[in-house]
Amino acid sequence: MRLLGKEEIENIAIGAALLGTGGGGDPYIGKLMALQAIEEHGPIRLLDPEEVPDDALIVPSAMMGAPTVMIEKVPNGEEAIAAFKSLEEYLGKEIYATMPIEAGGINSLLPLALAATLGLPVIDADGMGRAFPELQMVTFYLEGVSATPMVLSDEKKNSLLLNTIDSVWAERIARTATIEMGGSVMLAIYPMEGRVVKQSAIKNILSLEEKIGAEIRAAKKENENPVDRILGLTAGRVLFQGKVTDINRKTQDGFAKGTATIEGLNDNKNEECKLHFQNEHLLAQVDGRTVCVTPDLITVLDSDTGMPITTEGLRYGSRCTVIGMPCDPKWRTEKGIEVTGPRYFGYDLDFQPLEELHLVKEEI
Repeated sequence: MRLLGKEEIENIAIGAALLGTGGGGDPYIGKLMALQAIEEHGPIRLLDPEEVPDDALIVPSAMMGAPTVMIEKVPNGEEAIAAFKSLEEYLGKEIYATMPIEAGGINSLLPLALAATLGLPVIDADGMGRAFPELQMVTFYLEGVSATPMVLSDEKKNSLLLNTIDSVWAERIARTATIEMGGSVMLAIYPMEGRVVKQSAIKNILSLEEKIGAEIRAAKKENENPVDRILGLTAGRVLFQGKVTDINRKTQDGFAKGTATIEGLNDNKNEECKLHFQNEHLLAQVDGRTVCVTPDLITVLDSDTGMPITTEGLRYGSRCTVIGMPCDPKWRTEKGIEVTGPRYFGYDLDFQPLEELHLVKEEI
């Protein structure tokens, strides 16, 4: 166990945005919520998963909805507390700790703010190791854990308790409810025992986010390019360098969907990169050739600062570096690819690991 203070939150916010592959909510909003909670309630206890009692009740907390909505609909923190307390009351058992459901801007930091406010610890783990757009796209689901019972709460003090036959139905019903509740809600979801967390979660993800953020901030102070440091921590590869020339983005079916076109610079001069996203970047192609695809990670960085750029933050003229990173091995299993691979999202191609695609590029 160790304590997280303001410095750690600053670093986690950056690392979470990077691993969030463009989604997971605005990291700046999440950071402010966590910093305010620490200011009012003190530092947060971060637990290694192995420190959690096997029979303890663990409930992840998260935001659901389109990240573009949060630009105008900023959460106040009360929504998360209401969802958490409602689920605790329904289960009739005291919640021992919370954790992120994914690595993403607000969704890595919301549980920290909630934990500080309620005086609970946070577990150093999550259910994705990155961000994905749908509720069943977590390693808990791969292990047979149910998303429900779950509670959705909004800023108007509406709360909805769901019990569904499986997590896919939880996603379908909750997504519809989220649209009706204004496009974004806060969740208390995937209640499970500590032993299940140890078996199914992706461990030490908050610590990795903290390391990534610290390296980016250190590189900035030392006037160095942070990309090499990031690649070293994530086993990543540079996919493309260029300037954003077109953004086609819309909020549809509760998601931020679209494509970004990047005109090549430096080693990629006279080439064009297309990024396809649904909240998160899912497919990167250069001149029609796939260079990275879900469930591997695709992230866009500001070429000057190395700071991650979310899908809603992409702007015409931005000079950026696109990097790819291998996903957790749990996602490269047959079931993992079935749940989060390219064909699930409607792309007519099979998953190929980033490493293999990179070898193909070298042979070309």
